[in-house]
Amino acid sequence: MTPRLDTRNVAWMALSMALVTLPHVERLPVWITALAALAIAWRLYLGWKGGQLPRKWLLLTVVAGASAGIYVSFGTLFGRDAGVALLVVMLTLKLLEMASMRDAMIVIFLSYFVVLTNFLYSQTIPTAALMLVGVWVITGTMIGLQWREGALRYQETLRLSAIMLAQATPLMLVLFLLFPRVQGPLWGLPRDAFAGVSGLSDSMSPGTLSQLSLSDAVAFRVQFQGEIPKPNQLYWRGPVLWYFDGTSWHMGMTFESATPSYAPVGTGAAYSYTVTLEPHDKRWLFALDLPAKLAPESRFTTDFQMLANRPVRSRTRYEMTSHTSYRLGYEGLSPYERRRALQLPDGYNWRTRALALNMRNAARDDEDMVKQVLAMFRTQPFFYTLTPPLLGDNPVDDFLFNTRSGFCEHYASAFAVLMRAAGIPARVVTGYQGGEVNPIGNYMIVRQSEAHAWAEVWIAGRGWVRVDPTAAVSPLRVESGIAAAVPATDALPLALRSNSEWLRQLRFTWDSFANSWNQWVLGYNPERQYWLLSRVGLDRATSQTLALILLGITAFITCIFAVVILRRLHRHARDPVVAIYARFCRKLARRGAQRAPSEGPADFADRAARRVPEAAAAIRAITESYIALRYGAGSDRAQVRRLKRLVRELQ
Repeated sequence: MTPRLDTRNVAWMALSMALVTLPHVERLPVWITALAALAIAWRLYLGWKGGQLPRKWLLLTVVAGASAGIYVSFGTLFGRDAGVALLVVMLTLKLLEMASMRDAMIVIFLSYFVVLTNFLYSQTIPTAALMLVGVWVITGTMIGLQWREGALRYQETLRLSAIMLAQATPLMLVLFLLFPRVQGPLWGLPRDAFAGVSGLSDSMSPGTLSQLSLSDAVAFRVQFQGEIPKPNQLYWRGPVLWYFDGTSWHMGMTFESATPSYAPVGTGAAYSYTVTLEPHDKRWLFALDLPAKLAPESRFTTDFQMLANRPVRSRTRYEMTSHTSYRLGYEGLSPYERRRALQLPDGYNWRTRALALNMRNAARDDEDMVKQVLAMFRTQPFFYTLTPPLLGDNPVDDFLFNTRSGFCEHYASAFAVLMRAAGIPARVVTGYQGGEVNPIGNYMIVRQSEAHAWAEVWIAGRGWVRVDPTAAVSPLRVESGIAAAVPATDALPLALRSNSEWLRQLRFTWDSFANSWNQWVLGYNPERQYWLLSRVGLDRATSQTLALILLGITAFITCIFAVVILRRLHRHARDPVVAIYARFCRKLARRGAQRAPSEGPADFADRAARRVPEAAAAIRAITESYIALRYGAGSDRAQVRRLKRLVRELQ
């Protein structure tokens, strides 16, 4: 019997679609959302009124128009965003031609596939929870389609779906834990899969970092093995910028090497820690300034920026050691490095150049020049703000002589230009400064709002020295974080401004859950699997051994469920009235009245009464009750209990 595609079935499929496409609404153009909603509503109306489905030519026209609209909206029909938009349109339009069981199953399988597309955008706990609800409803939809014995109530449908998913959970966990892991993803993602990912770039211009500081997104998390450095030592080194074009700073040409030409010398304590870096689609890895070793699958540049061998497009975990006190490049600069570190474009910021020459003439040496510039920032009316005024064609001149309000990129840029104009090699370093310790998970959270820029100057005999001019203007930025440093009128995420203790605890608790999810679910890589297997004595297990163990456990779980289900089916299939009568027959058999397989209950009762005359009345009463229950119009529990009592009293 072919299941009917009635209004109830269509409503369940529409609900399934709505659940799995709901997260895409904020990413899709409004017209696609409206088209999808219209298609679902139209199909529900046709099912309710019993109307005919649209003609093929009309559907083909809508498909062609929607495809053209997607191409206009995204500039392509390929890639993550355009592909998801096309899939949502085709899935909802499929409802309007769904007339058979085959069509319904295609819609269900496509709905399962749309579940996966949500993880191309987000793999967080809320996304996983919502998609689990979606899978629950989709599975219930499939149960309703396959059900042959009338319409199931929605509570029963969802209950059966939940039971099926619960039965699949042990096998899912075994597959997740024991299936051999591979390094990296099994497939590549289109370039637009990383559109909108926030983070540092390879250039810096006025306003770049101040905009980034409005985001409370996590950049990376750090687990220290032992003591945590002081806040003013938490400089996380990122892209190093050498080239200045008059308005913006750029990395310029980078030179990579597994062993840089000069090695740093740590002069203080070494800190060991583990970084869990969020994907940002760039190559740079962040480490506490200055890293003493190289992360796996990465290389150093000559300026000690750590670059991964490929863009970071998945959550990456690496162990590091750093010295917060060090000497770098103190042996001397090559002629090429000196030219790069003194480069300034002609025709820009002449007032800044003149100021640098005047200060240079008054300074005793390079170090005194650095102190004079920092004293100027400290003593004169400079202000630290997230909303600085716009600058003109000579941004450094405008900042130093007119606006005097800026964010860290303004101060780092102006300081480096002053140093170069004074003949002192300088460069800008971007990264993050600070971090928030989560006491629940005992790890540090570094957010995009901690994005920071500082400078490095080369001093003879000392090498490259870190100088943070922002700290001269606003010491609170380095000591207590950005929320304590910027004015209360500046916009910041609520989580950074709130003084509520319960809100902080809630935020820490949630981030601790998210971190555990990242580490043990999303970050369950070959190293994690090896660590887990070594705990149970399987550290030397090969892929073949794991496959055999996986098959064995799978077979064991399947057998357990099979036994439980078969016993339940057997118990449910056996009529309690038949079971009571069988016990009655066994009692008579022990007294010499054996029932023949072909003998009816009435004939057997007559023969048994003659064989056991002292129980004839009881035999006839039991048989009459059995016939009424077994072959009558119906039975109730009271009659079954009476039959059971009569059989029990039979001696």
